Amino acid sequence: MARVILSSALCRPFAGDVEEMDVDAPNVRQMIRRLDETFPGIGALIDQRMAIAIDGTIYQNAWGQALTADSEVWLIP
Repeated sequence: MARVILSSALCRPFAGDVEEMDVDAPNVRQMIRRLDETFPGIGALIDQRMAIAIDGTIYQNAWGQALTADSEVWLIP
């Protein structure tokens, strides 16, 4: 499962005190869907206001990027 870092202040209204979580998803699109199932509304926030870093590489449009069990994903405002 990919490790997702939710530490941005923008995520707090959706995720509360959760700063990190493991998400079982084959790609970023599915990761966002799963996060939105857990924290309703966070998917739109990610799509509209955040870049995504996967294992240190920053993407502005990461939807199709593959994730592995060892991936570390950061949500960047």
